Amino acid sequence: MPAAHPVLITGGHVFTPAGIVEEPVLVDNGVITAIGAEALTGTGAVEIDAAGGLVSPGFQDSHIHPYHAGLDMIACDLTPYTTADGYLTRIAEYAAANPELTWISGGGWSMDSFPGGLPTAAALDAVVPDRPAYFPNRDGHGAWVNTRALEIAGIDDATPDPFDGRIERDAGGHAIGTLQEGAMGLVARYIPLPTQDDLDDALEIAQRQLFAWGVTAWQDAIVGATNDTPDPLDSYLRATASGMLKAHVVGALWWDRNRGLEQIPELVAKRERALAGGFSATTVKIMQDGVAENFTAGMLEPYLDACGCPGENMGKSFVDPTTLKQISTELDALGFQLHFHALGDRAVRESLDAIQAARTANGDNDLRHTLAHIQVVHPDDVPRFAELGVVANMQPLWARHEGQMDLLTIPFLGRRRAAWQYPFGSLQRAGAALASGSDWPVSTANPLEIIHTSVNRAPAGATGPSSLPFLGEQALSLADALIAHSLGTAYLNHDEHRSGTIEVGKAGDIVILDRDIFAAPVAEIGSASVAYTLIGGEIVYEADSVPVSA
Repeated sequence: MPAAHPVLITGGHVFTPAGIVEEPVLVDNGVITAIGAEALTGTGAVEIDAAGGLVSPGFQDSHIHPYHAGLDMIACDLTPYTTADGYLTRIAEYAAANPELTWISGGGWSMDSFPGGLPTAAALDAVVPDRPAYFPNRDGHGAWVNTRALEIAGIDDATPDPFDGRIERDAGGHAIGTLQEGAMGLVARYIPLPTQDDLDDALEIAQRQLFAWGVTAWQDAIVGATNDTPDPLDSYLRATASGMLKAHVVGALWWDRNRGLEQIPELVAKRERALAGGFSATTVKIMQDGVAENFTAGMLEPYLDACGCPGENMGKSFVDPTTLKQISTELDALGFQLHFHALGDRAVRESLDAIQAARTANGDNDLRHTLAHIQVVHPDDVPRFAELGVVANMQPLWARHEGQMDLLTIPFLGRRRAAWQYPFGSLQRAGAALASGSDWPVSTANPLEIIHTSVNRAPAGATGPSSLPFLGEQALSLADALIAHSLGTAYLNHDEHRSGTIEVGKAGDIVILDRDIFAAPVAEIGSASVAYTLIGGEIVYEADSVPVSA
């Protein structure tokens, strides 16, 4: 719904397709109606003084999980903490404060906080001895459980690993309390699911936080039931009908890897039901592999072992590659955009092969299929993104030195493959379309931190070894990084004609920063903050320190 009154933005440095201009911007009836002197001719507008800050198109996130983030914030959120002791202290406090809960759950721990990335049930038993506890890690590909949870799930020495996961065990074959990938479901199936009210609250909380970060649109990468979360589609439809959902959202319907082609008619029906309710669910999300840190990302060659020698493990392909081609061809023919989770070089190749099969069978339907995460990309596959019209769906915040990268990834990939990680610069130079996202709550959805890493290949404010650029030749320019996190996602969502740039006739979805990040050293990008966020000219976020004048 557009703002009740026109909004006039003055005093800003406006990021337009033609470059930075210092001109006023008028938003009326939800769209940008004037840029320049003509914007000053209207009357009755609410004026916002940008005070020299950057006026940019609203940020758009190409791969995000707002419901999971909101539910984490409602439950025992571990994301603010970075050590095992910090996690355990928070869990103990939460358990004590919620004696009525039958399960103690939350999420957000980081693998590099534990030796080998593997927390133990014994540690969790010390703070939650009487009730089952279940905590997915920050990337959602593993879970930390206590002994009571293992007992309820019937996990013992004889329990086999599921085809798509692994029960971590000690030398004696006993489960230690870490469950990887599909093994998470062995416990998660016993946890009481969030209610529909919980889902509605989670979306409202998540949207509020995203507005504070300047995010005005996104693609939700899981719209479907998972191990520990119900399908959020009905919640999206309620939020759309009530007007609570102000952001522009495209939902990616979840492909159940435990089923086959028989689920396609259900996805078609679900898409139609969503569209009838005013919500776009035109994408299908297929998770093809896991993550490198737990050795489930699908690799063309084996992971190295702790001694640096090739082992036997080459990770997972959750969907058989031949079947993947069939699935992709049928979904493409039905007009679905394909959104693949592909981290390892084999998963990337399998996903590109599947898209190529669909293109061969159906032609180019301009569906803008996308591969998300693209951590390790074999150099031979870099040009295929542009050749196949595949959007490179980046999560740039991961392209930096940190414990999870330096301790749990590089040593097990080896020097040659480690240099193929997050090749955003190479993809861009090869002509690929880039869209930028966060995977929140895996990592923060703050676009300024993400853009900072895209440009610097290092965290904001980092010192010591972590401040060294990670494969700096793959860095993007500030303009390209900002475009990927706005117009790039609008393009992915087939929304580039409505949003993604500041131009007359485009939506008044705008973020105003407290400074012009183009006028400062790139090392300071991450120090900027959001002063205002507008959707259709409506102010949906305003920093306390910045006044609005009528």
